[in-house]
Amino acid sequence: MAPKRTSNPGKSARYYRKNPEAYAKKLRYDTKSNKDPKDEAYRRKLAKKRRSLKIMGKGGPDLSHTKDGRLVRENPKINRARNGAGGRSKRK
Repeated sequence: MAPKRTSNPGKSARYYRKNPEAYAKKLRYDTKSNKDPKDEAYRRKLAKKRRSLKIMGKGGPDLSHTKDGRLVRENPKINRARNGAGGRSKRK
């Protein structure tokens, strides 16, 4: 099930809502990218941890990777916006 649309979208979400052709192109790319075995293993690891914390399938916080290798709960918007942009670290 797709996540609920936020009332306060980020810059990318606002762009894709206004540009359906670009969004369709992004979906095609994401579909191909998400089939990568490395990405699937990464998601399996996070899903296992979310199940152990009893937050799997309930929405709520993301699990963010810290610099020392731990997984901690964090707001999805903050976690997903980081991505090493502007010389910032990819990890919390």
